[in-house]
Amino acid sequence: MRAAWVLLPALAALSAYYVYLPLPGAVSEPWKLMLLDATFRAVQQTCHLIHYLRLSHHLTVLNYLICTFDKLKSVSSEDIKITDAVFDGVEVRVFEPPARGDESLKRSVVYIHGGGWALASARISLYNNLCRIMAESLNAVVVSVEYRLVPEVCFPEQYHDALRATKHFLQPDVLAEYSVDPSRIAISGDSAGGNLAAAVCQQLSKDEDLTVRPKLQALIYPVLQAFDFNTPSYQQNMNMPVLPRYVMINYWIDYINGNYDLAHELLVNNHTALNVGRALSFRARLNWTSLLPASFKKSYKPVVQTTGTAAIVERLPALLDVRAVPLLADDATLARQPRTYVLTCENDVLRDDGAMYATRLERAGVPVTLDHFHDCFHGCMIFTVWPTDFSAGVQTRNSYIKWLDENL
Repeated sequence: MRAAWVLLPALAALSAYYVYLPLPGAVSEPWKLMLLDATFRAVQQTCHLIHYLRLSHHLTVLNYLICTFDKLKSVSSEDIKITDAVFDGVEVRVFEPPARGDESLKRSVVYIHGGGWALASARISLYNNLCRIMAESLNAVVVSVEYRLVPEVCFPEQYHDALRATKHFLQPDVLAEYSVDPSRIAISGDSAGGNLAAAVCQQLSKDEDLTVRPKLQALIYPVLQAFDFNTPSYQQNMNMPVLPRYVMINYWIDYINGNYDLAHELLVNNHTALNVGRALSFRARLNWTSLLPASFKKSYKPVVQTTGTAAIVERLPALLDVRAVPLLADDATLARQPRTYVLTCENDVLRDDGAMYATRLERAGVPVTLDHFHDCFHGCMIFTVWPTDFSAGVQTRNSYIKWLDENL
């Protein structure tokens, strides 16, 4: 009995030590976020152990656990028709609101889910719930794209899946099948899905054969560049849940089929040093010292290496491929983009990716809304269902849907 009285406080202290993280004072519901992050870390460490033992790829195991846990939380709707389909070889889930007597055609959103190009699904409850609410709130047809994931495929296959599914949906006969107004279509996505949405939108703007193009794009804390992992938001939020800097770098490495041995080289920007000739022409396109407002730059300094490792971009050309890194697009491409919404969170390594893209689009003449949340964190918009329900999730989701409703 005495041993138990000693052991229990020790376990409690160890648990508190594992869970606790120093967070900025403005973060919404900090203890709930700490618990969520501790759960993520515990699961990820287990998956990495399985990977280390060569039993399975850690991302495959992690995705299996996500989908298994998700089966415990079924989300349904009597008013929204939910069907699975295949668009040009790509699986999609379609959410259709009931027909109303006073209308003939509906608005539509093509939605691309996040998850580091490796996790989640259009079918899990977090995204099923988001798309259902979007369909109900907007009275719109929502097409959620089920692109293939790492490690099954790497770049550019995720991009190709998203592009093929979107182009298929934009065909006039397919739009007619779903009673969609061709002039009122948005393309949207969060995190890695925001990356794919931006890249797809850029490509659609160049396709002269298309008769229908998106009216809007809406990007939720998108990941848009792998050029500089020392922007102010990467420095400020390097250890921030749910996406610390090293995790985002690893997602990039997995996406472009690289090696984890390169993680440190990327972290210190050796791949875009001044002696890396292929990177020099892109530097001005994401110079955060001129693209970010002072409130984002704060007192942070650029990290620019004089001498780096030019071989990295030779081995991994996707680091400078605009299909993977939409922020590297030229001004002419940006000028062709539709009206844009970009949601950013203060406590997010990707905050500056979205803010820089908004500035570049605005300078190219595109109408842009930058919707910034000071107390929110990466991924929050999908966390609205118990037990991962956050007020930040409802707040950001409502603001996003409100913008779509007013502009689509």
